[in-house]
Formats: sequence, structure tokens, C-alpha cells
Amino acid sequence: MAELTRFYETFHPEHYDVYLDINRATKKISGKTTVTGEAETKTISLHQKFLTIESVQADGKDVSFATDDKADALHIELPDAGKTVIAITYTAPLTDSMMGIYPSYYEVNGEKKQIIGTQFETTFARQAFPCVDEPEAKATFSLAIKFDEKPGETVISNMNENHVEDGVHYFDQTMRMSSYLIAFAFGDLQSIKTKTKSGVEIGVFATKAHQPKELEFALDIAKRSIEFYEDFYQTPYPLPHSWQLALPDFSSGAMENWGLVTYREAYLLLDPDNTAFDMKERVATVVAHELAHQWFGDLVTMKWWDDLWLNESFANMMEYVAIDALEPDWHIWEVFQTSEAPAALQRDATDGVQSVHVQVNNPAEIDALFDSAIVYAKGSRMLVMVRALIGDDALRKGLKHYLGAHKYGNATGADLWAALGAAAKLDVGAVMNSWLEQPGYPVVSASVEDGQLVLSQKQFFIGAGKDVGRQWQIPLAGNYDVVPQLMTTQTVTLGDYKQLRQENGQAFRLNVGNNSDYIVKYDETLMKDILADVENLDPISQLQLLQDLRLLAEGNQISYAAIVPLLSRFAKSPSTIVNDGLYRVANTLKKFVTPDSDEETNVKKLFGDLSAAPAERLGWVAKAGESNDDTLTRPYVLKAALYAGNQAAISAAHELFADNSENLAGLSADVRALVLSNEIKNFGNAELFDQLLTDYQKSADASYKNDLRAALTSVTDAALIDKLIGDFENADVIKPQDLRGWFQGVLQNDAGQQAAWDWIRNDWQWLEDTVGGDMEFATYITVIANIFHTPERLQEFKDFFGPKINTPGLTREIKMDTSVIETNVKLIEAEKKAVNAAIAGTVA
Repeated sequence: MAELTRFYETFHPEHYDVYLDINRATKKISGKTTVTGEAETKTISLHQKFLTIESVQADGKDVSFATDDKADALHIELPDAGKTVIAITYTAPLTDSMMGIYPSYYEVNGEKKQIIGTQFETTFARQAFPCVDEPEAKATFSLAIKFDEKPGETVISNMNENHVEDGVHYFDQTMRMSSYLIAFAFGDLQSIKTKTKSGVEIGVFATKAHQPKELEFALDIAKRSIEFYEDFYQTPYPLPHSWQLALPDFSSGAMENWGLVTYREAYLLLDPDNTAFDMKERVATVVAHELAHQWFGDLVTMKWWDDLWLNESFANMMEYVAIDALEPDWHIWEVFQTSEAPAALQRDATDGVQSVHVQVNNPAEIDALFDSAIVYAKGSRMLVMVRALIGDDALRKGLKHYLGAHKYGNATGADLWAALGAAAKLDVGAVMNSWLEQPGYPVVSASVEDGQLVLSQKQFFIGAGKDVGRQWQIPLAGNYDVVPQLMTTQTVTLGDYKQLRQENGQAFRLNVGNNSDYIVKYDETLMKDILADVENLDPISQLQLLQDLRLLAEGNQISYAAIVPLLSRFAKSPSTIVNDGLYRVANTLKKFVTPDSDEETNVKKLFGDLSAAPAERLGWVAKAGESNDDTLTRPYVLKAALYAGNQAAISAAHELFADNSENLAGLSADVRALVLSNEIKNFGNAELFDQLLTDYQKSADASYKNDLRAALTSVTDAALIDKLIGDFENADVIKPQDLRGWFQGVLQNDAGQQAAWDWIRNDWQWLEDTVGGDMEFATYITVIANIFHTPERLQEFKDFFGPKINTPGLTREIKMDTSVIETNVKLIEAEKKAVNAAIAGTVA
């Protein structure tokens, strides 16, 4: 049901006293919420979901009320409008949905235990207590929590605990904040703490299933991130502490609750002695992302969910800004180029995609806004463009003004553009609204026409797309001085090409640095000039060239067959990001062949040719003092070598497995997943399968568990695949939070695809009942669309998801993903012959 009237219009809360009595044994919550505020009308509404309301009083007197579960509403009749104090008593269930207040399950030495945590974003605070559960309805909160407490247990919240009385834990009053940022947790927790230079207490909390050393890395990153942001934002962190809590069951990656940030264990805890370098980067950026939110999202919050990008896009950019400052040797912006950029460009080229700024009223649609490729990846690219356009000095000056003007309140995108524009003396809003308010992005064609160098822009589509004449204000970032800073028209003529080429002494290129959100299509003359010296381009420029060529091929503007002969020119690069771009293209070629065919044999030969020299150079074991690039590149080339059937690589991996058979977790985390997968595929049996699955259940090491999942889902034995799928609904083996990764692994396994596809169709209702309230539920459909590419699978997809197209929160995803599969089917049909001929010619 559409929430056309926001409850904030009827009631403005000022302060909540929230008392909760939580019983883990009975899974019951008893609560009393007293809220002081201004009633704009005599009939007001608060949000509630799954609450059983027992009584409602206004200013100490009983008043009539009614619940409307379809609208998540509690309607209250007051004697008069104006200032009032409303007291509500109620009960609620403790559910296993990973939303609201919920238990997380784990084991220590074989003993099953649980801790209680919360997840209130987007609209789940209403499952814990009645409130105006809207971002604009900021208020102060005083929490009082009682629970079936056992000796030694810890309880934490947004603010410090000030006293305990009769078993009730009372916490200091919060700052003025939105309801979705309230958080608390309790259970048998361990922690380590430190303080920032300004005196903010930093802590990392986790269950005792983990070694204390696993908390240390995040503590260091959190401390230094808070210090960095205080300086960068020129605004003090406003709370006494910043707790980071790892929850064993957590639906998202992390959540920026003010003062008590919650994380999936994989994104907070790591073994400092054996964690892959890319996982350290991941944990660091996730922590930095959430702590960026403590100002940008928590101190100043979007007025409504349509400006969700204000929170997420900005934090997504700042995680890289922060880690680049804290760990400059990591070159973390290269990760941005291989993760955020391709995700945004791929998704945003499908017609029907949402814009970064999206109107939304229906609560069921709010969670669908969390499209990571758009709100996070594209939005952050959009802000990277702004940063490049105005510079850090103006950015910091504008942010300081923005935070100062709106602290403890709400803001819109226009408020941010105004603050940055004033600081930069530039109409930032005019530039950025073309990116914010319309979906898609442009391809800029660069060509020599009648001797003139001409640029033109047009919306880029992968697959069918209706061109409605959209234009963007494009920061061109050209390497010739004649290129304007912004392209604001459909075409630009730069001048005589031969003269410009002679004056500049280098091949003409656009989007240098790959910071702007567009791709470039060079004509034959310009591309030939670039390719003449491609090996000497910097790594980002090489990555960008591969990225743009791949997308143009996906969009049917060039042929994949034209790219195949170029791949070998990038294969010897020691750069991780060049290898990422190279193997992203190479892996796409797999869709043009069928399993066990001559064509697939040729693709494997191509992978063998590309990977042979770097695989021999790098080997399986890290060398003392090797570069980060070598460490990060090794998995790319060894994975390619294994796919190619490189016997030396297969034997070396098998030998590593045998040498570490008594302690598989001790295998180097950089190659562990490859070693385990190789063993399962080439030397596996039911005994090994059972051993690895048992290890998965027993281990608390999220990194090792991910590697075991990668191995187990690559199994080819039909009986073992059935056994694995049989555990999809067994939370003691596979937690619901992890199920999507397991499903994806089996679905992309040729031997397991049919069984996985049958499972999700047969048990869709179970899946919806189990994780349907999760903001990532729709991504199960995305996973399927990114794997299916045959006419038969397309029809099956349509048959199953077509009848579900009007399900709130799934409509856009089903439409877009149908288009994604249709596009792949048509591309393969049109290109298959030429692509396979090109591959055969390359490996002949």
C-alpha cells in the first residue's frame, strides 16, 4: 500500500523514552514507548509493524487507537492538537528475519549461542517500538533495556550506559537523530578499545568464537578513519564513542548506526597473519565507508529516501579518499577502477535502470532503491567527477558549510550542490543534475571528419534502448589543451586533426584518469594511433581502453572479434588493474561457446596463452618483498591457468593441498580458494567434499569459509550437488545471509546449473519467506540474469518471473533482467561465428 501521506505531517516527535524487556528464551519483547512531540492534527499516526498494542495514553489519559497493518500504522485520536506526551505499551515477537531486533547464532567449542542485535534501516525501527519511522522525523532517544541477562554479558548502544537499576540498563540520551540509526546489542562479547587524538573512544566488538587478534586491524583503521574525517570535514565527531560490532547473522555488508556500527563478520574481522591482501582492502574500505556516514548520513541525514544517494554515494567515494590518505602505498583508487566503475557502467547501460535520484513513496519500494551499481557505484563516480572538477580545497570548504548548516537535521541534494557551488564559485547543480536526475550515461564518439577532430555524445545502451535525446554536461578530461572542460552540447569540433596531433605529440585521448562517467568510441584513425603505443600507457589508461572496448562490444557498436587479437598485448602487464580488465574481457568470451566443444577448447588455449608467462613468473608462493601488484595479480593468472588445463599449475596446486592437508585454513589466503577448487574439480571425491563442508560449518573465519564455498560449489558430481542444494535451507549449515553466494556458485557451475535453477523455482516461496524483507532479496534475480544466456534459459526465466512482475520491489529488477538475458542471447547469436573464428585464429 502506497504511503502517500507521511506520518511526520501529523506528528513531530521531539523525544522518545524507549523501554524494552527482551526474553531470548521465549522470543518475546515487552515494551513501553513514551514520546513527546507536537501533534499537527487531532488524529495522528505512528509506525508499527508486528506490534501488539496494549494501551495508548495521551498526557496520562487513555485515548482511542486503531492499527492498520497494511499501512504499518498506529492511528491515535487525541483530545486536541498541540504539544502532547503519548505513552504506548505493547508486545512484539523476536524474529529470525535479520530485521528489527533479532538473534544472531554462532558456536563456541561446539556450544550453540546467540547474541541480540538490531537492523532498523530502512523501515524496521517500527518493528521494535512505535515511532515516526521516517528520516525527517529526527528526535532524541533515551533507551532502557532489560533482558534475560547472564553473568559476564555485555550490552552496548549508540550512547554510553549511565547506570543499571533492577536489571535495567539505562543509556545516555542520544543526539537528535533519525529512528533508523538507533542500535543496540547484547550477549557474550569480547572487545578491544583505544582513543583518537581528540578523545573519542573507539572499540571493536565480536563474539568469542573469534581470536582477539582478529579485532586489531579494524580497530586501527577505525581510529585513523575518525581522525582523518575530523580533519577532512573540519567538524568534530559529535559522540563519545564509536563502536564497531561484528554480527554473526547480518543481511547487508554493514550499517552506519550512529556510534554503534554493525557489520557482517567478513567485513570487520580478519586474521592479520593470513588474510588475502584484497580482503584487507575490503575490510578497510567498509570500515571507512561506515565511519564517513557518521557525519554524512547521521549528523546530516537525507530528508527522504529519494535522496538516499546523498548518504551512500558520498560515503562510497569517501571510503577511497580516506584509505588513500591512510594507506597511500595501497593505491586504493585502483580498486575503485576495477569495482565501482565497471559495476556502474554495466548496469547503467540497460534501458529502464533507475536514476541516482528516484521518487519513492511505497515502503515496499524503498529497499529496491539500494541498487548498489547505481546509488553506490554510479553515485560515487558522479561525486568523483565533482571532486575532480572543483578540487579538494573547495570540496572541504563546501562540506564544512553543508555540515554546519544542517547538523542534527536533514538536507536534500540541492543543499549539497549549493554548498559546493558556493565554495567552488561554480554552478555545480547545473552540471550534476544531468547525472543525478536522468538514467544512463553517454558514449562520446571521437572521429576525424573532413580533417576535423569532432566529438559527439549520445546515450549508450547495452541491448534495446529508446533514445529520447538525453544530454549530459560531461567533464571531458582530454589530453589536448583544446578540449573544453565541459561538453554541454551534442557535438564539439576541436579543429584540424593533423595540426593538433603534431602540436601535442601524442595520441588523442579523452577521460584521462577514467574519473568521468562516460565511455569513448574512437574511430579507426584515432584507435590505431592509441594502439601503436598501448603497452606504454599507464595502467589506468590500459584498463580504461579494455573497459570501453568491452562495453562497446556488449552494446553491439563494435565486434568482440575485433578485441580478441588485442588481448595478448596486455597479458604481460604486472599491473593488477590491467589484468582485471584483461580477464574481464576474456571471461566474457566463454559465453560464446558451449561446454565440452571444440570452441571451448580454443577458449581454454587462449587462456593458457595469456596466463602462461605470468603464471610461471609469479608461481603459487609469494616471494619475499614482492609488490602488492604481484600479490593481487597472482590469483588472476593462476585461475586462468587452471581453467586452461595447465598441468604444471594443476600439479602445483595439488601439491600445496597435500602439504597442507592437516591445516587447510593455513594455506595462503591469496591462493587458498584456487587450491581448494582445483582439488575438488580434479582430485575430489565424496570424502573430501564432506570434509570441506564440515570445515565450513565449524570455522568462524569468514575468509576461509568463502574459500570453502568457492570450492564446494564447483563440484561436478551430481549426487554431491544434490546434497549441497539439500543444505540450502538448513541454517545450521548455510546461514540465510550467505545463501545467495552459494546459489550463485552452483548456478554458474555448468554441472550444477539445472539443479540450482530447479531449486529456486520450486522453493521461491521459502526464499521469499526467509529473506524477502532483505534489501538484497531482488539481487537473486540479478544473479540469474548475469549467468543465463541461451534462448531456452531466457524463456524459462520469463515463464517463472513474468507472473511476479507486479510484486512490489521486484518490478524494475524483473524487467531489466529480462532485457539483460535477451541482449546476451541476441549478441551471442549475432557474434558467435565471428568471435570463435577470431579465437581460433589467435590460438592457431
